[in-house]
Order: sequence, then structure tokens, then C-alpha cells
Amino acid sequence: MEKDFFKYQAQTTPHPLALKISHAKGSYIYDVDGNAHLDFVAGVSACSLGHCHPKVVEAIRQQTESYMHVMVYGEYIQEPAVAYTKLLASLLPENLETTYMVNSGTEAIEGALKLARRYTGRTELIAANHAYHGNTMGSLSVTGYEERKSPFRPLIPAVNFIKFNNHADILKITTKTAAVILETIQGGAGFILPKDDYLLKIRKRCDEVGALLILDEIQPGFGRTGKLFAFEHYKISPDILVIGKGMASGLPVGAFVASNKMMATLQNNPKLGHITTFGGNPVIAAASLATLKEITENQLITATLEKEKLFRSLLVHPLIKEIRGKGLMLALLFKTPEIANYLVLTAAKEKLILFWLLFEPKAVRISPPLTISKDEIERGCKQIINLLDTYSSKTVN
Repeated sequence: MEKDFFKYQAQTTPHPLALKISHAKGSYIYDVDGNAHLDFVAGVSACSLGHCHPKVVEAIRQQTESYMHVMVYGEYIQEPAVAYTKLLASLLPENLETTYMVNSGTEAIEGALKLARRYTGRTELIAANHAYHGNTMGSLSVTGYEERKSPFRPLIPAVNFIKFNNHADILKITTKTAAVILETIQGGAGFILPKDDYLLKIRKRCDEVGALLILDEIQPGFGRTGKLFAFEHYKISPDILVIGKGMASGLPVGAFVASNKMMATLQNNPKLGHITTFGGNPVIAAASLATLKEITENQLITATLEKEKLFRSLLVHPLIKEIRGKGLMLALLFKTPEIANYLVLTAAKEKLILFWLLFEPKAVRISPPLTISKDEIERGCKQIINLLDTYSSKTVN
């Protein structure tokens, strides 16, 4: 299987981890030799309820027995998508009432950018340096890493950048701006939190000049930061909310949410202003609905903040310079990339799954399932500390 993997499946890096998967359940991924690997990554924040949560599996089973794909998005009334979008609207601010379901986070970004330009009639988009919003051409255009973009230029025009948490740059938002797009918490850059009412000031400036605010909650959404969505920590509301990853407990999904009035502009002039064959797929919508119910009807969101405290209390070591992030969206920062690489690669051999961040080479991601237990946290943290002790002793000797 490994030989076929490298020959027939496209690779994204020269050196994939290449763990051979048998099955997964709860907080564990099992390899073909029967070894259990404790998962501190959750599919890069996608598996909110862990692996194969019984309520999600049952929702999928029931839906597949009724029907799967029947028609392109928005034509037929399909109960799973209607029920999901109605429940989601009830949990969001009033202006975020209408949801367009798509297939991935990057497609949701594309839809949000199109909607902003269509609704405002303006063209300029403003994004943040070191932002990550996806890899399709539009989302890549608002990603703030030139080395990632330059091989694929030309990208979409009229995109300008500001520094995240730089209050002086806020004045670059003008009456020419269709939308400002920001990650509520910068993910690939190292789990950077907004500071000193930064998002409030962005919101105020957008209101002053008539620009829309798009918040990318693809990674921090669905309870990961101790609120259903991270923007709730900062007492603001976006005009367009972009979601994905943890939305369906590991199935491919994304969505953008706005007011009904705003979303209606995609219906005409031209018709089919945004269209997707598989967006809103009933099986995916059923999984999304089961996930959202489980997250909001139990104590998972509240427990996330308690679990953060536990992680922070256990992960104390001279090599850990800082723990960034909020809730179960945490990043360990080290002095050098070598320490981060050692920890991820050595932990993998010890059957603890950790991973890197996209643009911060000195960081190690910790984003386990929201369902992870106290005992599992303690076990994994003990492994991390032991590995860092080993690294320290080797470098000293």
C-alpha cells in the first residue's frame, strides 16, 4: 500500500508522515498493525467530536438510506440542509441568517469574496499579512504569504494587505474597499489573537466607510475556542461569516453566512451567481446537524476552556517559550524550528500525533477533539514533557 500511495496518489510535500491507517475512534487513530495513536490534531481541527462519533455516524447512516445527491444546490428542498441552516441561524447574530453550504473552507472563502464584491459594487479587498484563507485562486489572493503565491501569479487584482493587530493600518480601509477579510484568530501564522480591541476598531472603520467585514472562522469555529465562534469573545459580529473544518466532524464541508438581503444578490444579474453541485449535500448536512447539536446541547464548549487550563498547567518546560491560542486551538512556540520538528517527528514514533503550523516553523499545533478526556490530555502532555526532557539532555551532552 505504501508503494501505491507514493505512485498513484498526488503528494503535497516531499516527506509525508505516511502512517498506514486501519480505523479511528474517539481520540485515537489505529494503524494497520493495531497500534493506537493518541490524536492531538483532530484532522487539523476538523474532527470536532473525535473520530466516528456514534451520533454523527448514525445521522450519516440514516440519511444514506433515504437519499444522497439528488440535485444541484438550491433547487430542491432537502430536510437536512434546511434543518441545519435554521438551527445555525438561531445560534448566530440576527444579521447572519442565511447560509450557503459548499464543499470546503476555501470554496466558502471564494463565495464570500464574490458576495462582497457583488453586494457593494466595489472591487478592493483588504486582507492581513500572514493570513491563510485557502489555496484556490481567490483565497490564495487574500493569503498573506508571497512565497506561497508567486508561483501562481497573476492572481485576482485589487487586493491590498494590512498588518494584523496594527491599529494605524486600519485607516487603509476606505470607501473603495468592498470588504476586509480577517481570520478571527490567525491560524497558519501561529495562532495569533487580536489585541487591544483590534477587531472592534476594524468593525467601526468598516461601518464608517461602508465596507463589509468577512471573518474567517474555518479553524476556530464550532466551539474550539470556548465560544461557538471566536468572534463572540470580541463583542463584534461580521457581515459575512466563513465556516468549515469542524462543522461536520470530519466530512468535507464549508459555508458562508450573511443576511438574507445580501445573499439574495447571488440569485440574479447574473442568475447562478454562485453555484455548486455538491454543496449542501444531504449526507454532509446531516453530519453537520448532528455535530452542531452535540456541541451546543452538551457542555463541550464550556469544557474546552477547562481543558485549555489543564494543557497550560501541564505543558510547562524551559523549551516551551510560549503557548499561543485559545481553548483547544493551541500552539507551542519554541526557540528554533529544530525543536518543533524533533517534537512532532519523535512524538509520532511514540504514537502521539502532533503537527506543524503552516507558516510558523517554530510552532507545534495542539488541536485535539473537543471530546478529549482529562486522562488523555494528561497522558499526551506527559509524553511531550518527556520528549522535551530527552531533547534537552541530548543537546546538553
